[in-house]
Amino acid sequence: MMEIIPAIDLIGGQCVRLTEGDFAQQTTYDSNPLEVAKRFEAHGIKRLHLVDLDGARARKPVNLAVLEKIAANTSLTIDFGGGLQSEEALKQAFEAGASQITAGSIAVREPETVKNWLQQYGADKIIVGADFKGANIAISAWTEESDYALQDFISDYVQTGAKLFICTDVSKDGKLQGPSTETYRQLRQTLPAAALIASGGVTTVKDLEELQEIGVHGAIIGKAIYEGTITLKDLERFLC
Repeated sequence: MMEIIPAIDLIGGQCVRLTEGDFAQQTTYDSNPLEVAKRFEAHGIKRLHLVDLDGARARKPVNLAVLEKIAANTSLTIDFGGGLQSEEALKQAFEAGASQITAGSIAVREPETVKNWLQQYGADKIIVGADFKGANIAISAWTEESDYALQDFISDYVQTGAKLFICTDVSKDGKLQGPSTETYRQLRQTLPAAALIASGGVTTVKDLEELQEIGVHGAIIGKAIYEGTITLKDLERFLC
């Protein structure tokens, strides 16, 4: 079964969504992320993608207190990302209750650091963030486009032991226009060893059905839940 992974993005301790990663296009949905997480859990959700957007800008975790609160008051398996640029930050995230962390920009800038993390913590604990725009990787809270091809990036990390990848199409994120299903299909065919978590643009139940059909490991759902194009009740049939 494909894992269903709702997202909570944090700015100022509140649950927000951005469009295309643009901080100027912010919508605040809830001032209490813990209550949002509890609603997810009440519908059978087991996973949570928690993103510290303040941390992504500051290049160090800012919302660890929110992570700690959700981890202490739910049984959700939390993957945490945003601002994890050092060993110290990584340890802080795990100590605050993260089960996994997502290595984003640092996976592009400092691949040796992330490869060391993979060896030290294991491939089940370190998710590589493969944020992309077009055919290339995007970095720095999506404000920069690198010249690193998405497929090459994932392939290089698979060869060094990584297996989990959150692949976010920046151009679709928060726009409710459907995911980059064909991109994920091609990656599944060329890199079958990579467990792909599709992110960006998931809008309808049909989107989820198509992603499940092509065999992605998981799907992250953000704005669609908050805007009601996918309900928590809709998600129950995808859960184990």
